This record gives sequence, structure tokens and C-alpha cells, in this order.
Amino acid sequence: MSAAPVRLSAWVHGDVQGVGFRWWTRSRALELGLTGYARNHRDGRVHVVAEGTRERCETLLDLLRSGTTPGRVNLVVEDWNTAQGGMTGFEER
Repeated sequence: MSAAPVRLSAWVHGDVQGVGFRWWTRSRALELGLTGYARNHRDGRVHVVAEGTRERCETLLDLLRSGTTPGRVNLVVEDWNTAQGGMTGFEER
């Protein structure tokens, strides 16, 4: 029996635009088998939404905070919900 899928919403603060951050996040998410997207916002943050198992979403969250991302992450604010579904693949928006 597998656990119900979850939705991770992570707001990434720092120097994370124009440095390949969304591409890097997409690559890690696809390696983990997650669906979702990474989107730039006007205020300089990147919004990452990922759906899949809690364990794999937590792995992505750990990677976002790891210090190995392109650019510089100062803070990641996370929110958890039940998965909404309807997404395929992982997009850079």
C-alpha cells in the first residue's frame, strides 16, 4: 500500500533567478519522479510546486536547502497539502 501523494509548495528566496535554478530544480524533480513546476516571480523568488510521495518531496526540499543549487538560496518557506493531481512532467514556467 502506498501513501497518499502530497503537494509541496516551496517559496525559494535568494539569488535564484537568471542562474539556471529552475532548470536545476526541474532536473532534480524529474529524477525523483515528481510532477509540478518552478516559476519565477517578480519579487525575485522562485515558487516550486511538486507532487508525489512525501518522502520524495522532502528529498527535493532538502536539495533546495542543500547549498548545491545554482545561485544562492537564503530561505525556503514550505507548505504541505494533499496532492491535487492533473500535472504531468515538471515545467519551468
